[in-house]
Amino acid sequence: MRVVLVDAGGANLGSVRYALQRLGVEPEVTTDARAIGTADRVVLPGVSTAAQVMGRLRELGLVETLRGLQAPLLGVCVGMQLLFERSEEGDVECLGLLPGVVRKLPAAPGIRVPHMGWNGLRAMRPSPLLDGVADGASAYFVHSYAAPITPDTVAATDHGSLFASVVQRGRLCGAQFHPERSAAAGARILRNFIEMDS
Repeated sequence: MRVVLVDAGGANLGSVRYALQRLGVEPEVTTDARAIGTADRVVLPGVSTAAQVMGRLRELGLVETLRGLQAPLLGVCVGMQLLFERSEEGDVECLGLLPGVVRKLPAAPGIRVPHMGWNGLRAMRPSPLLDGVADGASAYFVHSYAAPITPDTVAATDHGSLFASVVQRGRLCGAQFHPERSAAAGARILRNFIEMDS
């Protein structure tokens, strides 16, 4: 199985690669459209702003490649946000693979933005991504913007209000948190993605 990590300039590229290696998967890190388009699994990590990562994908000519993928795609952190139509962060058009607009997390008394640290995953509906992951399992978050709760939401997290922390629509998957830094739950979600039916 060929697993490709899209080099979209995210600072978490190395840690996601290492997390996959711990699962016995040696991912190919690339910006090559043909390699991405012919992979069996594609992971789009991102630690930056939505505008910066989308700008890099446009420069590399990868936007249409990602939109046309037939293989399962997992967006991580900003990579998940890019699956949606737009982001308020830089008011940027994203990949538009899932309906919805990514918005800034609302500040409130006792609620810090950015949202940093461990928080629980509340299962919203069944998904192979959550097989073996306990309802309420903790994951590690670092973000200021978040996707809305939609029918594609598999798990939600509460930080002042609920936001989508895991999404899936068919082969399209996303994790707002960092699975590579989320201990057993993160490793299991990565494994579930690798092993899911394509």
